[in-house]
Amino acid sequence: MGVEVGAQAARSRALAVLRIRSRALAVALLPAAVAVVLLVGGSTGHITGGSWPVTRWIVTVLAALVLLAAAGIALVVARARPAVSPTVPIAEASAPDLYRLVRDLADRLDVPPPSAIALTPDCDSWLEDRTHPAHGPPPPEHRDEIAGARGVGGGAGRPRRAPAAPVLVIGSPFLWWMRVGELRAVLAPVVAGTGPSAHPDIAAARRFVRGLDAAVAVTSEPARGPLVRTVLAGVGWVTRLLLRSCRGHAAEMERGVAAAAAERAQAVDYGLRIVAQEQVGLAYAGWDRLLTRVALPAWRMGRWPARLDAGVVAALTELSRRDRLAEGFASRLGERPACDLLEEPGSVDEAASLLAARLFHGGPAEPGPDWAPVDWQEYPDEVVDRTWRTEAARLHRVLDALGVRHPTDPTQPDPGGPTLARVLDHLTAPATPATDDADPCVDRREAYGERDTGVSLNEAETEVEAETEVEVEEEVGEDGEPVLGSERTAALAAGLSAELAREEAAAPAVASGPGGGAEQPGPDWSFWDDGMLPLFPLQPPRSGRELLADHVTAMVCCAAMDTAGAAPGLDWLDGPALLVDGVRAADLGPRVLTLVEDGDPEPLRDWLRHLGVRPEKPVRLV
Repeated sequence: MGVEVGAQAARSRALAVLRIRSRALAVALLPAAVAVVLLVGGSTGHITGGSWPVTRWIVTVLAALVLLAAAGIALVVARARPAVSPTVPIAEASAPDLYRLVRDLADRLDVPPPSAIALTPDCDSWLEDRTHPAHGPPPPEHRDEIAGARGVGGGAGRPRRAPAAPVLVIGSPFLWWMRVGELRAVLAPVVAGTGPSAHPDIAAARRFVRGLDAAVAVTSEPARGPLVRTVLAGVGWVTRLLLRSCRGHAAEMERGVAAAAAERAQAVDYGLRIVAQEQVGLAYAGWDRLLTRVALPAWRMGRWPARLDAGVVAALTELSRRDRLAEGFASRLGERPACDLLEEPGSVDEAASLLAARLFHGGPAEPGPDWAPVDWQEYPDEVVDRTWRTEAARLHRVLDALGVRHPTDPTQPDPGGPTLARVLDHLTAPATPATDDADPCVDRREAYGERDTGVSLNEAETEVEAETEVEVEEEVGEDGEPVLGSERTAALAAGLSAELAREEAAAPAVASGPGGGAEQPGPDWSFWDDGMLPLFPLQPPRSGRELLADHVTAMVCCAAMDTAGAAPGLDWLDGPALLVDGVRAADLGPRVLTLVEDGDPEPLRDWLRHLGVRPEKPVRLV
């Protein structure tokens, strides 16, 4: 009963959308109808004399202009390519068990099966309409829509044919974390949506709304000339008006479709669906933590983890080990994972990982010397160690630009080398001057000295602050006072922001386009352009305070590795970690923040003494 109610509500709303389309067509044809009446009346002698001839020609010209404008708008709406989610197509030959599971599920629900399956690097699943001709594969490459690979499935030489049913898009983390039964339960309400989607009225209403949305996107693109801008502005005004008129009905139509699909899926693994929904939330939390804490540092270094989905399993397993509330999740690992439904889960995971790097970070479309994959076993050395040493080198470059000289210690073999002591001394808040009229610039020169380059510390600070005035202003609190510990600390944070901005500006342009000759599953790059990347930035740009804290932490870790025998490591939930005797070193972050924000080095010095780190010894940098 609930299925019929939801389907009927969706159909009624679809008819309302189609009525709006019919009214728009009637408005476009009304001047033409009036012109036909006037012309026929004039030719038969019923409408003659007076001003009727002039009126007849005015209405005829107006009708021709309206018809021309309507034809242009209809052409834009018909040819505009609706938005398509970036996905990794899965060929049936590469996942026969997965296709069999989905088809069996569709048979149990008595709905048409999806036309194809694709994966997305997100914790969600949906049906996506790709019936528009622009979404078909280009003829020269003979890429089959279902197979998603060149020459697979015998599609070469056949004419393009849009699939009749929507494409099932599955979140790739689900395949690795969920068991087969849980995946079936999660996909049941999604697959059930193909039933209402097959109704002609609902399909026509969806095509109309998607065409309007695509036309609005076309008219929003920057045009080349004033004439084109004027024409597109008119088209955009009409399509936006129609879209606003359809918005409420389209939203209610989708709610009715979702209600009908959910009601139909109640009969399939209802008890297991409740448990599976818990796994959806857990997978989302693990995926978000893995991207922001583990993958993002690698992407910033020009490396992309090639097994992100497998990393989700490791991260959630680590969570179950730490959290007693998650102890029951570890017992699930003995069951068959859903990724066993794929013939080559490793290659699929690699393609989804590359797509995730492109969507969330804006990385290149294909691997290269500056964009290479990294395995989890190599992550500590290839990512963590390189990140720390690169940031430590950047920190010392900025200190050199500020004119901060190295501490003189004749007992050291390399007294001018990069040391942690130099950073600690510079960030330590200066003592309160004995008199109120003391010159702080003189105190800084006497305490930290000037380099032989002839540039004073005060001049260097002024130059860096002028280049990054925005970053310094970001560090001001609500009361108008600087958040950082001292003026020197603020200048150092501003210098790091400027140096990082220069490095990013000097980086080579991101390559685009599909890889050449790769026969493994991969993202379809033809549906979206590079100007929109990254589509979903994981984090806003780091502020000066965050940059300074990260760089100081990196310098401390380098000193611990070079003088105390520590090693870089990977924590699945927190990302890069410092290991001392195989155990993760704790409580470093708060001590670094105390130094950065308050200028107090004592908590950090106590931590260094406890681990046996020698700040006065030079470290190895990149």
